[in-house]
Amino acid sequence: MLENVLVEDYAAEGKSIARVDGKVVFIERVVPGDVVDVRLFKSKKDWAEGYPLQFHAFSKERTEPFCQHFGVCGGCQWQMLPYEKQLFYKRQQVEDNLKRIGKVDLPEIPPVLGAEENKWYRNKLEYTFSSKRFIPSPFYSPEGGKLHPHKTSLNENNDIISYSSSTGESRDEAGGAGFHAKGLFDKVVEIEKCWLQAEPSNAIREALSGFARQHNYSFHDYRLHTGFMRSVLLRICTTGEVMVNVVFGEHDNEKINALLDHLLKNVPGITTLLYTINTKWNDSLHDLDPVVVTGNGYVTETMEDLQFKIGPKSFFQTNTKQGEQLYKIARDFAELTGSEIVYDLYCGTGSIGIFVSKMAKRIIGVELIAEAVNDARENAALNNVHNASFFTGDVIRICDDAFFAAHGKPDVIITDPPRAGMHEKLVRKILEIGAATVVYVSCNPATQARDLRLLDEKYVVTKVQPVDMFPHTHHIENVVQLKLRE
Repeated sequence: MLENVLVEDYAAEGKSIARVDGKVVFIERVVPGDVVDVRLFKSKKDWAEGYPLQFHAFSKERTEPFCQHFGVCGGCQWQMLPYEKQLFYKRQQVEDNLKRIGKVDLPEIPPVLGAEENKWYRNKLEYTFSSKRFIPSPFYSPEGGKLHPHKTSLNENNDIISYSSSTGESRDEAGGAGFHAKGLFDKVVEIEKCWLQAEPSNAIREALSGFARQHNYSFHDYRLHTGFMRSVLLRICTTGEVMVNVVFGEHDNEKINALLDHLLKNVPGITTLLYTINTKWNDSLHDLDPVVVTGNGYVTETMEDLQFKIGPKSFFQTNTKQGEQLYKIARDFAELTGSEIVYDLYCGTGSIGIFVSKMAKRIIGVELIAEAVNDARENAALNNVHNASFFTGDVIRICDDAFFAAHGKPDVIITDPPRAGMHEKLVRKILEIGAATVVYVSCNPATQARDLRLLDEKYVVTKVQPVDMFPHTHHIENVVQLKLRE
């Protein structure tokens, strides 16, 4: 254990750093300015990782979290930081990654585009039902005196009560309805109020869990793979439309009908209700068929004057309002005049391509997942976008001479890969294509920086703009404009 350690700076991925006897120590659940005793769980020659065992002083940067579950459920990591400070450290994270990993010449990186609304910002949320409810040790400790690490104050000795948030117990009475405890696949933190999604989000969870408990419906046991109640997925759109997809682990029509009837009678405003039977070991729903109970089985979301149809398995930006800002930046960085052919790689359901389509001559979207491509085509038709075509397949294989002859070579490439970034072969393909402008939208600045280093062979980074899509978490989106070297 390391004692009286001053936390000096933010590192990345929600961790802060301290330096002790020449060794860099990465510490979870602290902020710069905290003074703590640290329990190490990994120690190497030059670096170590640990978590705070006891606080001796709070950082002046700390603020009181607004959620009673903060620090336990793991959904938000930074509520103890004022939002302005969160944005400061997120910009620092982007700059550090692009400089340290990318090692490319950079323009001035502006402040992060923050969210106007940093509560109730998610349009999509999933609550889990588990037979094992996670109770963190500070709430059940028999000796008393242990308090929640983010909600306590200094005691008479100016010490914060010691705690270990890595411990806890599971209790089986009535199970839990909420979010998985951090690092535990089979235990769920019971949620009373979540601030991530607007109502009727909490009302839907409470109606389902309350009825299930009252009628002794079993909650899913993730170790034994048994139990009726499994999860519920919610889409609450800025249009006011609400989609609910309840996932059951067993097929029992009588119980399903009784539960869903109760939900519809007690929670007004649900525009479409579905259920899915999932008897698999994993939680993936992509290969399952939801059953529509009421409504048309989808909801409609808007960005600017565009409409997007979202089904129970569709991908769509989780934060609609910030997603619109992200797309505006991507469109600005594309610098379109109306004469360009734009390739939208990793196009998903086509939202970025459709968003920029009015400014382009033609949009060519490429996506590996066939269902997403079908959604993209449907969304293009919904918005009377006739200059966009979407294709299923691997970009590396699709973009050959015959494809270019049929659709034209791109003047602009927009790429929005998953967190793992682009495959090196795709980076090489982009270098081979040689479009004048590349707009790289990333949800992981570290893998983006790695790809920028490879693209540096032919491209120079000309603009950078970080965007905060997920307030109170350590996640940050980043948009980069690259221009072909002369």
